[in-house]
Order: sequence, then C-alpha cells, then structure tokens
Amino acid sequence: MRRNFFLLMLSLACIVAASPAEGNLNHLRGQTSPYLKRAVSQPVDWYPWGPEAFRRASELNRPILLDVGAVWCPWCTLMDRDTYTNVETADYINQHFVSIKVDFDSAPELVAQLQRAQAVLNLPAGLPLISFITPEGKLYFGAGYLPAERKAGKPSFREAAEEARNRYADKTKIEEESFQLEVPWKP
Repeated sequence: MRRNFFLLMLSLACIVAASPAEGNLNHLRGQTSPYLKRAVSQPVDWYPWGPEAFRRASELNRPILLDVGAVWCPWCTLMDRDTYTNVETADYINQHFVSIKVDFDSAPELVAQLQRAQAVLNLPAGLPLISFITPEGKLYFGAGYLPAERKAGKPSFREAAEEARNRYADKTKIEEESFQLEVPWKP
C-alpha cells in the first residue's frame, strides 16, 4: 500500500513538473527580461527580437506581430492574461503570424523607433504597443490594447489581426503607407 501511494505521488509530481512551458514551442526560454520570462508559458509561439524571427517570417511569407510591453504596465498584463493565453487566439496568431515579444525597458531605442513610426502612421503609440511588420521590416499597421473578445466598442485582437492580414495582402498599399524600420541586420 505504501509503495502504491509512493508511485501515485511520484506520478503526480511528474505531471505537475511538466508545465505548459516545457511543451511550448515558444522561443523565449532563456531570456532574462521579466516581461519575456512571464510569456514563456503562453501558447503564442513568441520569438525575441532578432534575425531568426525575420528569417522565419520571410520563409513563411507571413507578417510579424510585434508586442512591446512591460511588467509594470497593467494593460500589458491584462492583454497577456486575457488575449495571449486564449488558446483560440494563440492558435490563430501561430497560424498567420510570426510573433515577436519585446520588453519596453530592455530595448529603448527600438521602442522609440516603433513609437515614432506608429505616430507617423497615425496609430496608437502607448503600451502595450502592437505593431504589424513585413518580413522586410516595414511597419504597416498597429494598435494598443486589444482584448480577446470585443468589449465596449473596442475591437477584439482577432478583428485587428484580420485587418492586418488583409493589409499585408495588398503589397502596393504597404509600399505607400508604411514606415521602414531600421533593423541591425538584413531581414
């Protein structure tokens, strides 16, 4: 009886130890930023800012979803909790975008560039800062906080993401209405 109890407890311990982050395809493992660490267990296949994500977007011919936030930002926390942990939303994101997550406090030059670009394009430039970018580094659409479901007249993340996908399909419009970001590598 004691042996069975011991085996049962050992089995339960193994199940608990196998957290969602271990099975996740998320590329944020090993990042030191508290904001990025918090996202490791999210079902969105996040990449850190870097050439790997841009290469992947180019290979798949998908736009990039870039999320900039901070651990101290309540709207970022809400979006992480309600939008990015929503399995249906995460599946949609993973099917149609290559996703990058950036910590506001760890990348001030990039954040300043994104905020200027979104302001030039008359898009929200606060936190969370949601940007949609081509694999070549052209910012063409963006938003602020987006809930998983439409609330109080605010579009859902899915509605905004579908608009971003539709705009991505119109390459001529992107050439006319986008902002080329300066990236430290060739996408």
